[in-house]
Amino acid sequence: MNVSLTPELEQFVQQKVSSGLYNSASEVVREALRLLREQDILRQHHLEELRREIALGIEQADRGQTKPFDAEDLKIRVMRAVSAQEQGQPTQS
Repeated sequence: MNVSLTPELEQFVQQKVSSGLYNSASEVVREALRLLREQDILRQHHLEELRREIALGIEQADRGQTKPFDAEDLKIRVMRAVSAQEQGQPTQS
């Protein structure tokens, strides 16, 4: 299999080999593909979890188990979480 890389990606691969972390360009590409596969698996698991949570929320709503929605409260919570993240602090739910 032959793969064409942009000059930027080719330079990146060469930098990784030159750093001594990898013995060849093939090792860099294999590692990149392994990480891509891992990321795809994690994304799929996350998507499945979101679907389960959505289904649970719909079931709860159908049973009348809902809470009032306050957009202003949500806005404040999001702003606090973003601020904490920017400062390197853990976010709270």
